[in-house]
Amino acid sequence: MVSAEGIVRENVKTLELLKRADNERLFAVQIFAAEPRSAAAAVEKIARFRPDLYDLNCGCSVAKVLNSGSGAALLRAPEKIGSIIEAMRGQTDRPVTVKLRSGWDLNSINYLSCAQEAERSGAAMICLHPRTRSQGFSGRARVSELKELKTHCSVPVVGSGDLFSPADALRVFQETGCDALMFARGALGNPFIFAAAKSLLSGGDADSAPRPPAGPERLETALQQLRVAVRFKGEARACKEMRKHFCHYSKGLTGGAELRARAVRAERVEDYVNLVSEISGKR
Repeated sequence: MVSAEGIVRENVKTLELLKRADNERLFAVQIFAAEPRSAAAAVEKIARFRPDLYDLNCGCSVAKVLNSGSGAALLRAPEKIGSIIEAMRGQTDRPVTVKLRSGWDLNSINYLSCAQEAERSGAAMICLHPRTRSQGFSGRARVSELKELKTHCSVPVVGSGDLFSPADALRVFQETGCDALMFARGALGNPFIFAAAKSLLSGGDADSAPRPPAGPERLETALQQLRVAVRFKGEARACKEMRKHFCHYSKGLTGGAELRARAVRAERVEDYVNLVSEISGKR
């Protein structure tokens, strides 16, 4: 997710977010923009990174994004969503997709009109997180809205929200008829969820689906993630950003509370390696 304005202005930190790994076969760029002109200009500049698709964010509720008129602020103007998508499509032959929330608040549920504008303007796929901007991540995702959206769209519909297990994915598929699902918070500290969900959705059963590895193996995966991050971001930044991820990886593990308390102060890769060695040695 990158700022259209940041791309247009060649902001160094924004451009760093577009780095593509050598083994990254599929690559999508999600932008947030308040106006068609900046969105189109951003797509034109991003082309050199060879993305497979562009996505328009209409769901982010972070204050600085909303204050710029981007993200979930666009839910209050469905016609502008359509105009931005049209402008983006005018700069690329790649698919342009959109991610929505249910509406600005519970008094303005308008995901259907937003989706209709997006589809009319050429959106190739629509993703819905069925909560409003005002809800954030509180309450429960309203699966019924995904089902309703699917009946009104001729393009693929992607479901998001409250997907924390393969069983959650199977349930939402069965209840909504969605074409695909998007794991978000459910993948934090649990990158294993993708293989497990794919197995279950491919006809396997819950007992045969791959299970998350035991504690030591899980923490080794966390270290692997950290080392990859260091290659892209440098040790200081990668170690700082990894603190929250280590907290997710350690949930449910014996000694996890101790790991989290110390991980929030880790500054070097060596600090994390020592933490994992100590926790693993106590098992």
